[in-house]
Amino acid sequence: MSSPTQRQSGTAEDIPARAATAPAYPQLRLNVDALDNNVRVMAAWCQDRGVELAPHVKTTMSAPIIERQVASGAVGVTVATVDQAGSVLNWGHQHILVANEIVDQRGLLRLRTWLEEDSGREIRCFVDSAAGVGAAARAFAGAAATLEVLIDVGTPGGRTGIRNLPNALRLAKLVHGMPGLRLVGVAGYEGVVPNSRAESTINAVDRHCRLVRDVYLAAAEYFETADPIYSMGGSAFPDRVAAHLPDGRQVPGTRRILRSGCYVTHDHGTYASVSPVPGLVPALSVRAVVLSVPEEGIAVVGAGKRDLPYDAGLPVVLSARTADGVPKHGAIAHVRNLFDHHAVLTGATGLDVTDVVDFGISHPCSAFDRWPEYVVTDGEGRDTGVWRTDFHRSSLAPTQHS
Repeated sequence: MSSPTQRQSGTAEDIPARAATAPAYPQLRLNVDALDNNVRVMAAWCQDRGVELAPHVKTTMSAPIIERQVASGAVGVTVATVDQAGSVLNWGHQHILVANEIVDQRGLLRLRTWLEEDSGREIRCFVDSAAGVGAAARAFAGAAATLEVLIDVGTPGGRTGIRNLPNALRLAKLVHGMPGLRLVGVAGYEGVVPNSRAESTINAVDRHCRLVRDVYLAAAEYFETADPIYSMGGSAFPDRVAAHLPDGRQVPGTRRILRSGCYVTHDHGTYASVSPVPGLVPALSVRAVVLSVPEEGIAVVGAGKRDLPYDAGLPVVLSARTADGVPKHGAIAHVRNLFDHHAVLTGATGLDVTDVVDFGISHPCSAFDRWPEYVVTDGEGRDTGVWRTDFHRSSLAPTQHS
């Protein structure tokens, strides 16, 4: 597995050299003490509820973080695309769930190649249509490996997934016995509703969890494994998932696998407001410099849409300091809007050009993919190294099959 590239801090005499090689502002910054806390907290939460964790690593796509999750007991990793599967294979992970439909022949043939290369690998994906099942069966015709699939159960108006029990059972019957395929379980995703704890939202989540459980129990006769999988995902409502888990006595051998991903860094926005897991703390921030104070009460900071996630709410100002690192405790401001590389702050007091501002973010999935590398800090905010992400296409290529 790859290891983080460390950039150690040195003496005062080293500062000019280190400043020339360290990532310039803006920076994505990860508090590794907070990260390790979250990994421990979530592992214990799952253990207490009798569920396994295969974290959705599309959140970070960063090898050192994923290593920590696996070392803490994760039974595998979840990804969203074939390219992401290739990346985690390159990092040495062998147990992979692609929480998505794969219906294109190029993608399916890549899965076939990887499974045929190593019989110890487990790579599974979702199906929700006869057309998708047919595509997978064609790609795995005559293969030396079998593709294990889970029936995907969706929500009305949501993403992928079969919407009702009769259609799910028809698909389970179709997959059962299909050459090249093996039905190993059922999956759902309860996070497609608005992330809130409103009663209407919780009711919608509960309805979906009940439907997935009903499909799982009814489809059990078609499972082609001694260890069928019941899998749910999302970091906002794992408590509702736990409240509707199938009983292992109903389907012997059941593995109950949670796919939560955002817990690992948490955030200062949507997950901070809805996560039911006590003890999680925000681990991510973005640091940027004040470029201009063009009007009274307005400051312009050098970080924008290319640097800060904004799909789940604007970032929040956490703190400010001078260029020399002296805290500016009286500084306050709010993000009004973002341009490509600028954030306009209003209500700004106590901020001057060259000051440094730390922002809390909402939705870590939309933070990491903006950064090929990010600064790692200890719990006191001291820089300890630089780690990298890999959202690029995998170099692992398929061989040709007739």
